Amino acid sequence: MAETQARANIGVVGLAAMGSNLARNLAHHGNTVAVYNRHYSRTETLMNQHGSEGDFVPAKTVEEFVASLKRPRTAIIMVKAGAPTDAVIEELANAMEPGDIIVDGGNSYFEDTIRRERNIRARGLHYVGCGVSGGEEGALRGPSMMPGGTEESWKTLGPILKSIAAVAEGEPCVTHIGTDGAGHFVKMVHNGIEYSDMQLIAESYDLMLRGLGMKSEDIADVFSEWNKGDLDSYLIEITADVLRQKDAKTGKPLVEMMVDHAGMKGTGTWTVQSALSLGIPVTGIAEAVFARGLSSQVALREAAENQGLTGPDMHFDLNDSERKAFIEDIRQALYASKIVSYAQGFDEIAAAAIEHDWKIDQAAVARIWRGGCIIRAQFLNRVSEAFESGQASVSLLFAPYFKDAIEKSQAAWRRVIARAVEHGVPVPAFSSLLAYYDGLRSKRLPASLIQAQRDFFGAHTYGRIDEPGVFHTLWAEPNRPEVKQD
Repeated sequence: MAETQARANIGVVGLAAMGSNLARNLAHHGNTVAVYNRHYSRTETLMNQHGSEGDFVPAKTVEEFVASLKRPRTAIIMVKAGAPTDAVIEELANAMEPGDIIVDGGNSYFEDTIRRERNIRARGLHYVGCGVSGGEEGALRGPSMMPGGTEESWKTLGPILKSIAAVAEGEPCVTHIGTDGAGHFVKMVHNGIEYSDMQLIAESYDLMLRGLGMKSEDIADVFSEWNKGDLDSYLIEITADVLRQKDAKTGKPLVEMMVDHAGMKGTGTWTVQSALSLGIPVTGIAEAVFARGLSSQVALREAAENQGLTGPDMHFDLNDSERKAFIEDIRQALYASKIVSYAQGFDEIAAAAIEHDWKIDQAAVARIWRGGCIIRAQFLNRVSEAFESGQASVSLLFAPYFKDAIEKSQAAWRRVIARAVEHGVPVPAFSSLLAYYDGLRSKRLPASLIQAQRDFFGAHTYGRIDEPGVFHTLWAEPNRPEVKQD
């Protein structure tokens, strides 16, 4: 292809639903978009159905695709994570020249992104791992985006991504997160928080459904009302819509006709695994992942039912005024739990930033999550303000607004968990997040006993509260003095 035909300022590789919608979004906002798919039929489908929506440059080969891009050539990969991504990266890198930019817009594991960035940098190219949130609709209408990579690549990529990002309160929902894998790490934690949010909403629903015996339509009304206050968010909004949806076949609420096995694609698990390696407790996210795992243990759950495992009656015997008060308790418990869950997620981001030398602006992260992404919520304005003011520099829970919110909500939070436990309604996320909060505020934890046990059976040593140093006791010999270690 002749040099004069290099007219696209951005390209998209991979034209399944996400890639196709992203390419259309780019074209809608004045970009000239080169498009390529391994199977040309998908490229033809895009051009036939949407070619009139903007300036597209279709290509049949990688070489033709790269030749159609203006320098520095910038290509966004929207293919399946793992080996398919590596294959496309290699193809592009072989056809590109130093200074060109490869952007991975998929849900890649951040360690893979670090590896790929290092390898591509050695070849003189830029590699950007970019989290894209909002699903297919977000890709088309405006996603929240979390790009990593070099500052130099951001100079080219930034204006392009800002042109298509969701906008919240006049600001595009995209910012340069940090170098190499920072973008994909933040997107991973975003998804982990999403798991926790969804589990907390599901537990709230279950308390009203099985605990209070409410109908799905009535629970939908509760969520709609909650969406007018502190809990105003995309997930609360769609929960109300989901609960109102009728099954065309039976006329019953569709959610009641669906199998209760929740799927996972891996990002929640990655979030927990990464938190474990960093030593950061993300109990809400972990319990959300485990709850999905339990939901899918079909044979085990059926065996438990057949064995007749016993427990209390799940129905709460409450009069109308008590029911109304308990629904308000659930709302407060949900809000308090949400605050702690987000605090844990941001703690994980902060720890990873130290570990990998990423300069991550947590206030900016909260701002770009206000629109386009799945966890978008009004609440994130408060989160951003807390980080921006320095009030959340140690923990989001120490910012006066959130500290006060939990103080006002925790009595209700405790009542909800106590009643759920008394009646056998599982609330793992509610419970674990309260346990974390109580552990955090405890002056002394029972970990001293654990450390004593470790020293007893493994000579792992311990510290003392009254003097510095590392100590070991000869536990098997009564009254033997401890030995101070060098």
